[in-house]
Amino acid sequence: MISSLKTVWVIALVMLSQFTIAQQYAKPDTTKSPETNELKYNLNASGSRFFKVTFLNQSWLRFNQSNPGTTVVSEPNDNTFDIGLRRTRIQLFGQISDHVFLYFQFGLNNFNYLNGGFSPTATSNRKIQPFFHDAVGEYIVWKNKDYLKIGYGLTIVNGLSRFSAPGVSSIMSMDVPVFAQATVDQTDEFSRKLSLYARGQIGHLDYRIAMSDPFPIQTNGSALPTYGPNAIFTLKGHTKQYQGLFMWQFFDKESHQTPGYNTGTYLGSKKIFNLEAGFITQKNATVSVPAASDTAYHNMNLWSIASFLDMPVNKEKGTAVNAYLGYFHTNYGTNYLRFNGIMNPGSGISAGYPANTQGNAFPMFGTGNVVYGQFGYLLKRDLFGPGNGTLMPYVQAQIANYQRVTQTLGIYNVGINYLIKGHNGKFTLDYQNRPFYQISGNQYAPGGRRGQLTLQYQIFI
Repeated sequence: MISSLKTVWVIALVMLSQFTIAQQYAKPDTTKSPETNELKYNLNASGSRFFKVTFLNQSWLRFNQSNPGTTVVSEPNDNTFDIGLRRTRIQLFGQISDHVFLYFQFGLNNFNYLNGGFSPTATSNRKIQPFFHDAVGEYIVWKNKDYLKIGYGLTIVNGLSRFSAPGVSSIMSMDVPVFAQATVDQTDEFSRKLSLYARGQIGHLDYRIAMSDPFPIQTNGSALPTYGPNAIFTLKGHTKQYQGLFMWQFFDKESHQTPGYNTGTYLGSKKIFNLEAGFITQKNATVSVPAASDTAYHNMNLWSIASFLDMPVNKEKGTAVNAYLGYFHTNYGTNYLRFNGIMNPGSGISAGYPANTQGNAFPMFGTGNVVYGQFGYLLKRDLFGPGNGTLMPYVQAQIANYQRVTQTLGIYNVGINYLIKGHNGKFTLDYQNRPFYQISGNQYAPGGRRGQLTLQYQIFI
């Protein structure tokens, strides 16, 4: 893995040196050079063929009220303060010819003091996490047209919803609704799958369809789930996964350059209103054993419908609005439920408390129905004076009814972005309020609520 990281950095440095040389041999300009937000090397005079590199770092400072029973490095702890890297990424991509597009992404996620995993009886390696997120090649069927692009490799091209393949450098809130990345790190690699796909734009229709080859859950690096009355991802057999996402774009068309990724907010630079529908389906994806002599396999069927709005309110002032509302039907199989905590600061759970509920975990994935919504408002340009940026406050809500949870689950976030230079440099202060749970027979019952306050600093070029 270290050699892979060195290879990526060498490629990036070579690109940067070539970019610098190209600039040195360009025609001299007596005026001040315009600012640019990209590192791009043109492969022809028009710039229609190019290769580009981007860098992203999202750092977190976080105070979290621990769920009951949480332990941190084998000691009980009611709250935590941690520093971490939510995402650190390098993208390398380009239009190599009129018909060939290449895309790579390399990096790490959720790197805090527990990185690599913690066990009181064993050691782990904190230096193994960077990996290729994407490695995919596309064939563009029609020159200079987005009608049909065919690709395969390791990719996030995905069904279900726009947040199942989010462009994380441009998200409106501090973080995305991770439940929409439905099989994350179970039968995929941080939402990426080995897939054959077709995508494109025809008129107002933006579409993507894919056949994916899911990973066995035995390869995800975690302890295997155990058979019981509740569905788990199957430990035997192997079937393909099929998925699709279809968006009707009423006004401006969204960017269709990089495979699969959906912009979070355009900060008023485009007028976007979309209606979308998506699905993921897989035969015999999960299994349960309701009785000692019975084994039941379940098809995974997930679908959603949603609307997305992102447009200027007053172009002269630079104000804009962002809104999303979606309904998700998530059928993983009978009583499927998985707790998850983003970059969880809790390392364990005391005896007598529900397993996997430590730190900031809550029932993120489950068989049932979810409604997710967000709203943000971009304040006027140069709110604090020329070059000093502006603010964008927002709210989020995730409301779910899962088979194994006795009451409606509600996760609520409120926050504000300080956009120093758009998405290239911004601070985000976010407060999350979530429930914690107690065992009630074969179900989970809410026992109260906890909060989490996070300051994120994003740098992107």
